[in-house]
Amino acid sequence: MKKVLVLGGTRFFGKRLVANLIGSGAEVTILTRGNSKDEFGESVKRLSADRKDFESLKKAVQSSDFDIVYDNICYTPEEADYTAKLFAGRVGQYVLTSTLSVYDFADHPLREQDFDPYRYPIITNDQREYSYKEGKRQAEAVLFSRHDLNVAAVRFPIVLGIDDYTKRLLFHIEHSLKGEPIGLPAPDARISFIHAEEAAQFLQWAGEVRFEGPVNACSNGEISVREIMDLILQETGRTSTLQSSAGVDHMSPFGIPGDWTMDNSLAEAAGFSFWSLKEWMPELIKEYMKMMNS
Repeated sequence: MKKVLVLGGTRFFGKRLVANLIGSGAEVTILTRGNSKDEFGESVKRLSADRKDFESLKKAVQSSDFDIVYDNICYTPEEADYTAKLFAGRVGQYVLTSTLSVYDFADHPLREQDFDPYRYPIITNDQREYSYKEGKRQAEAVLFSRHDLNVAAVRFPIVLGIDDYTKRLLFHIEHSLKGEPIGLPAPDARISFIHAEEAAQFLQWAGEVRFEGPVNACSNGEISVREIMDLILQETGRTSTLQSSAGVDHMSPFGIPGDWTMDNSLAEAAGFSFWSLKEWMPELIKEYMKMMNS
């Protein structure tokens, strides 16, 4: 029986990951601040700690060993350094949830080599203030600088699901139903996405096969916001006008200046089968409509 620790596993794809791990027969421990209740009952063990405080983490974990650690809540080099110190030599596999945001925009589907964390300089600041992009870049750089830790950095694009607490897709559905305009600088820009359940399955896979290095994980296919609005129109019979600018409350959360897509061929070659974006996106819109109608 595998012993698995999940840092942050009480919402969205982290919650789905925990459920899948339980279903696989793993002995699962979740570590959170203890502020949110979970629905796993006696199926998991629980640790409570402040992720940003090394002594708090150390006290919570103590001398426990794990086969796999999934870290969904690492956003800075300091946080990466804390867990690297704690788990080096004590864990078989460390899986960091990273992001498409580590890349700069490019004129091609982004590949793992477009951002090299092994050569990226580690630069911290006393205020511990980093942009999301830079914090994730630094976290990857810190973890991959360790030679005593087997690390996979899973780079996700935008993750969508019926329980997406950011409500990004829901924003577009609600605006369509109300007939409100949506501000969007590049409505035909191609975007990669991944479903929350697919993301959870990929994280589980990356830990079990002991993947090492950075790896992109996205659904097969790309889509533009204009095409998403067409799907919403087909389901609801209503849509929104897309315009280059709007008030803050009406700007699309998918507003990017150009194409933002990923190449997932490395993971596919390693054996993971991705979902089809064009298949699950319409179904997710239907789920949202059912939820709203109920």
